[in-house]
Amino acid sequence: MRLKLLSPGEMNESQRQTYDESIAGKRGKPPAPMMAWLNSPDMARHATRLGEVLRYDTMFPAKLSEIAILVTARHWTAHYEWYAHKRLALAGGMKPEIIDAIRDRRTPAFDDLEGKMIYDLAKSLHEGHGVEKGLYDEAVKLLGERGVVEVIGLCGYYTMVSMTLNTFEFELPEGEVPELT
Repeated sequence: MRLKLLSPGEMNESQRQTYDESIAGKRGKPPAPMMAWLNSPDMARHATRLGEVLRYDTMFPAKLSEIAILVTARHWTAHYEWYAHKRLALAGGMKPEIIDAIRDRRTPAFDDLEGKMIYDLAKSLHEGHGVEKGLYDEAVKLLGERGVVEVIGLCGYYTMVSMTLNTFEFELPEGEVPELT
């Protein structure tokens, strides 16, 4: 770990307010990257609020939103992010075969069109740096404009999370081993 994470007793007033707000939110605890972001308390506050919206309040159930998050974690080879969201994806009902395919950089076989579309959008955003017209039109038709915006939000936010976790070398919990190569 490249950064000393502050304990609540070491935080200044602004950092402590952000920390306390995160505990009072839907997560019930501070998200790991927020502990690094506390070096910029206003950024931490806004990023954590955005993360809560993207995690809990999109139009997608966890089984679908976790597709975009796992594709992002895989793209960035973000071990901590993968570890955390693989568990959430499984708890949300994602099939292990889909998770394994994303981990292995293979295109998963989806049972539903929405899952496949979210996967295709996330891959396009990360690998193609955008979305070509045909895919965009199909995505809007299937997911609506709100859905497309929320997939972009998921990929963008979790890119920032992945960059943070990778840059500061957040370690996996004891006994866990990286799954991404």
